Parts: sequence; C-alpha cells; structure tokens
Amino acid sequence: MWKSVIILSVTSLAAVDCHNKQCRFSHDRTALGDLIEVIRGTKKTIDVCVFTISCRDLAQELVNLHENGVVVRIITDGESINAMGSQIGTFRSAGIQVRHNRSSFFMHHKFVLIDNAVVINGSFNWTMQAVTGNHENLLITNNMNICNPYEEEFTKLWALYAPINLTN
Repeated sequence: MWKSVIILSVTSLAAVDCHNKQCRFSHDRTALGDLIEVIRGTKKTIDVCVFTISCRDLAQELVNLHENGVVVRIITDGESINAMGSQIGTFRSAGIQVRHNRSSFFMHHKFVLIDNAVVINGSFNWTMQAVTGNHENLLITNNMNICNPYEEEFTKLWALYAPINLTN
C-alpha cells in the first residue's frame, strides 16, 4: 500500500494568531509545513537534490537532523552556491556533505529522498520566494516504483560530482 500527496501553491507558515487582515501568508495547512513535517520524520538518511537552497527554516531542519545522527547528503547547482542567502556554507560548517556540478548547465533537479522510501518532488526550490509567493507544487510519495528511479539518479549524481570528478 502506498500513499501519494500532491500539494499546490506553496505558501509560508505564519503565526496562527495573526490579526493582519491583509496578511499575505496562509494560516492554513501549507506545503512548507507538510514538507517540514515529512523531513522531521526522517530516521536514517535524507538525500537532497535541489537547485538552490536559501530558505533558512528548511536548512535548519537539515542541520537538526544531522546533529541527531541522520546522514544528510546534499547535491546542488554549482552556480547557486554563492547566490545571495545560500545556505550551503551553513551545511558545510555543520559538517554536512555537499556536492555540486561544475558545468555551464544547471543541476536543476528538485527532489528529496527520505530513508530510501519516500520521495518529495516538484517545482519547489528551497527559497523564500518559493515559500512566500510562488505558485509551486510538490508530490510526496512512498510508492517504490517512483522512489527507486530517484534513488538511482541521486546515486549517479553523487558519484559524478565527487570531488575527484569536479574537473568535468
């Protein structure tokens, strides 16, 4: 038995007791909240393959997992590493393994594997713009027919972007 959830229009978590009638943020269940909830459920490993990561809340969730013994591996685009707000330095300072491409072409994936049994995929970059304003989508599933190809792709890219291969 498997479960898939499709989430549209990612919007920010905001204080439930907000009294601003013109507040731009959703106070309902959000894709960000669902994403954080799924990430927090990680037991052993989380492999993140996302074009750019600048959302501090999501970065902190990964750091927390790492500090609690979860193996965290991140693949990102080489050009996004130095983008404003990039959290790659935060990950590296925490001891999290990060690999990236060195090509003029983007590493444009946006997927996460949790415990090799759950995949999260969609248009969502881990940025504040994606969280607060963009119309985005996420698919969260534990269907192994979907998870397995993502695991294979992560494994392939992890080897390809190994430090010894970064001259490519």
